[in-house]
Amino acid sequence: MIDDLPCLMYLLAYDASAAGPYDRSRTGFLVRAAALVDLALRGRLEEGDGTVAVTGTGPVGDPVLDGVLRDAGAGHGWKQLVRSHRRRSLAQVEDRLAAAGVLTVQEPRTFVGKRRLTVTDRAVPAAVRARVAAALHGDGPVQDLPAADAALLALAAAGGIRSVVSRQDHKTHRARIDACTGTLAVLAPGLAKAVRALPTTMIAAQGGMGGG
Repeated sequence: MIDDLPCLMYLLAYDASAAGPYDRSRTGFLVRAAALVDLALRGRLEEGDGTVAVTGTGPVGDPVLDGVLRDAGAGHGWKQLVRSHRRRSLAQVEDRLAAAGVLTVQEPRTFVGKRRLTVTDRAVPAAVRARVAAALHGDGPVQDLPAADAALLALAAAGGIRSVVSRQDHKTHRARIDACTGTLAVLAPGLAKAVRALPTTMIAAQGGMGGG
């Protein structure tokens, strides 16, 4: 089972009725943010003097994470790394899931068509959603949650994935969601700030300001 955060984030965002992510543009941001969290949890990224610093040497061995790691080597900030090359990272996640047999990919027949992506076993994304639902509705301390589950919940809420965190969930469990986002500040304050700013960042991108 693939358990790196970008792939898990994609599975949370997958919508069977859309034959792909619930919102392709937003999912690109979420995949990038998930990759940054994953690399920070692995100890490969940390907060420098206003920029993201790469620690350690050599690749991780995952094409998505290694691509983001190379991008981080240019001395960018967290927000810029969330915005940049997100279409590339999204396509790499889909290719990785397809290679693992989790997705089947049907390429468009025309230039204006779009990829159709089908999950081969719906139990796979259902299991990821169950993890996040347990994090959202649990009554134990947020600090006791697996770091990956807390991060996925924070990202799903920020990205507006209503099938995972409904509007009512957002109101009822606002404090718990905020606490999950706050756990990212332990890794890097700027990373938590970038995740909190995702809704605004996504809106700006839809207006043509977000790069690709």
